[in-house]
Amino acid sequence: MVGVKSVIIDGETFYIFNSAIYIFESSTGSTLEVDMIVSEVTLRKYKDRESLIAEIELEDGRVISSFMFLKSLPGRLPRLNLFCELDESENYEGVLRISENDLAFPDIEEGITLEDIRKVEMPNEKITLKLNLPIDQVEWLREQKNRDLNLLFKELLYKHFK
Repeated sequence: MVGVKSVIIDGETFYIFNSAIYIFESSTGSTLEVDMIVSEVTLRKYKDRESLIAEIELEDGRVISSFMFLKSLPGRLPRLNLFCELDESENYEGVLRISENDLAFPDIEEGITLEDIRKVEMPNEKITLKLNLPIDQVEWLREQKNRDLNLLFKELLYKHFK
């Protein structure tokens, strides 16, 4: 079976930890689908989009370009699913075919952990803290730049974890 080498969405590339491309055959028709394990940053960027232009490079060198729909799939790891109607002019030789009656889909999460993903791209989140500190510390904190405070707290927390 042929695999996915890279995916470009609306002209932007991103890191794919694992993926599977297949043709899903149901009673209502067939769709080309690509399931991908991506970083949390990538998932946040694209998860609310409904459609996009995708360029899928296969391991054998073929490129499938299509207007595709997007959905995020539940799982323990961040994943995206791209799908579109089959284009009869495309060559889908070697692409896995899965029927709606099949019980087994490719397990693209196997062997990957969230920690592995975060080593490649760690997401940042905003947090608001309410602290009760001595006035001299509060004054010092107010004089600092946000960027410097972010770095300070990040370093302190990593040291504290160790």
